[in-house]
Amino acid sequence: MVGSRKAFSMMELVFVIVIIGLLAAVAIPKFAVTRDDAVLTQAKNTVSSIRSAIAIERQKRVLRGSYDDFTSLGGLTGYDQVLFDYFDGDNTGPRILEYSVRSCKNANLTGCWTKSSDTTYVYKMPSLGTAVTFTFDLKSRFDCDADSHTRECRLLTE
Repeated sequence: MVGSRKAFSMMELVFVIVIIGLLAAVAIPKFAVTRDDAVLTQAKNTVSSIRSAIAIERQKRVLRGSYDDFTSLGGLTGYDQVLFDYFDGDNTGPRILEYSVRSCKNANLTGCWTKSSDTTYVYKMPSLGTAVTFTFDLKSRFDCDADSHTRECRLLTE
């Protein structure tokens, strides 16, 4: 068995490392974009679910003969709190979302919600950190503020 090798040459190892580096350089940015897209899709689904829940609850109230306006979409202000849990903050009434959303753990995080008042909820866009403010008008709308960034608002509501 003359000429059989038991190891790779230095050139072969360098060549493999360069190829792995090139693949990583292409793949890693794609994964970061994919994560941001997933977080944005989750926020878009949350907005859509909240709007559907509001419409359903409004219809139920009308059928019962109650025309009272909503007072809030539940949850507590501050960080790391449950949001969008019960209509009007009444823990015995109907739930808004089956699985409530938790607010941002701190002020520096993006891709999460915070509640600033009973009628104002803010979503911080991933990567950019741009805040999109949603106002609940107590009658039955959950929409972006007029002052909110329109491009970002469209990303979350269309």
